[in-house]
Amino acid sequence: MAGFNIKRLDEAIHGRLRLGIMAYLMDAEVADFNELKAVLEATQGNLSVHLRKLEEAGYVDIQKGYQGRKPLTRVLVTPAGRKAFADYLEVLAALVDTGDK
Repeated sequence: MAGFNIKRLDEAIHGRLRLGIMAYLMDAEVADFNELKAVLEATQGNLSVHLRKLEEAGYVDIQKGYQGRKPLTRVLVTPAGRKAFADYLEVLAALVDTGDK
């Protein structure tokens, strides 16, 4: 696999939980924190850390507000996040294609 370059894998997405967040948001576009926590079977602290990394990369937008009197955190995938995820999948597809030859 001489053509494979590990540096092409986006580290912001590559972690299992961050990959799960991005994959979920690519379909849902927006999710609240508790929804992501349940779907990904993550702890509150772990999910917070990984969301922050994706936010710092510009891949998600985190909006904090209230629904009635309850705090509500919503996570939205950004256009940059959509592109980064598509690029990430392209790198993985190239790796699979290289492995088939």
